[in-house]
Amino acid sequence: MNQVVFWGTRGSLPVSLTHSDIRERIVAALTAANGKNFRTRAALDDFVDKLPFSVAGTFGGNSSCVEIVGDGNDHFICDMGSGARPLGQAKIARFGVPNPQTYHIFISHLHWDHLMGFPYFAPMYIPGNRIVVHGCHADLERAIRLQMQSPSFPVDYSQAGARIEFDVMAPDQPRYISGINVTPKKQRHAGDSYGYRFESLDKTVVYSTDSEHKLENPEEHAEFSQFFNKADLVIFDAMYSLAEAVSVKADWGHSSNIVGVELCQAAAVKRLALFHHEPVHDDGSRAPLEIISAYDGLTIAL
Repeated sequence: MNQVVFWGTRGSLPVSLTHSDIRERIVAALTAANGKNFRTRAALDDFVDKLPFSVAGTFGGNSSCVEIVGDGNDHFICDMGSGARPLGQAKIARFGVPNPQTYHIFISHLHWDHLMGFPYFAPMYIPGNRIVVHGCHADLERAIRLQMQSPSFPVDYSQAGARIEFDVMAPDQPRYISGINVTPKKQRHAGDSYGYRFESLDKTVVYSTDSEHKLENPEEHAEFSQFFNKADLVIFDAMYSLAEAVSVKADWGHSSNIVGVELCQAAAVKRLALFHHEPVHDDGSRAPLEIISAYDGLTIAL
C-alpha cells in the first residue's frame, strides 16, 4: 500500500456549495486581493494558494468513499457513497475500455449514504471487469441489489456488465486478499457497522467510520486501541464535537475528533484522518488547530 485517496468524506448525505457559499468566497477573495497587482498567472496562483482553506478550498460534498492504492493490479475501495461516481470515472479515464480490472469493495454497513454511489460506479457496466463486494452483513447482496430496483432507479441490477461477487466476512477473522491482510471489526452503530484493518508487508491502514465510542467503557477503548495499533493511517469517524457526542447526539452511532485523537495516541498511530464530516458543518467550521505538548521551559510566541 502506498497511497490513500479520499473520493467522498461527508456523512449521512451528500451536500454541495450553495449560491450564497460561492458568492461569499468570491467576495472574500476579492477583498483580500484589493490593491494587489497580478502581472502573471504564477503570481495569481501564489495569492490563491495563500488564501484560507475556507475561501480557496472545500472539504467536499460526496458521501463516504475511500480508495487504498496498493502495489498490485487490483483496486481496494472502502464504501460506495456518492464519491464512487468520480472514482469510477477516474478509473475509466485511466485504464480505458476494454481493459478488465478487479475491484475489491469493502462495505462498512448498509445505510444508504454508504451504498448510493454503487449504481453510478461506471466500471460495473463494463464487461470483463470483476467486482467483489466484501462485508460482514448477511444481507449484503440484497442491499446492493435494492439500489437498482424499480421504482428507485431506472437501470436494473441485471444490466451490469461486470461480474459481481459477494463475500460475507467474519469479524476479527483476517482474510488475505490480493496481497493484503484484511481484518474486519464490529463497531457500535445502528444496524451494526464494521471497520477494516488493511495490512501489507510494510504499511497498515485502518478504515473506521460510523462507530460510536463510549468513554466510560475501558474494555472497548482497549479493543479499538489494539485494532488501531501502530497503523500508518487511521481514517476515523469524527462527525460530532465531543460535547455533541456525549449529550444531544449520544447513541446516534458516531464519534468525535477528541476521541479519535485519544484512541490514536493510545495506539501509537502515525497519522489520523478525521472523516465522515457532519453535512450541516461548513468549510469554515474546521479551522486548523495546532496541537503541542508543553514541556518545562517551552516559550510560545503569540
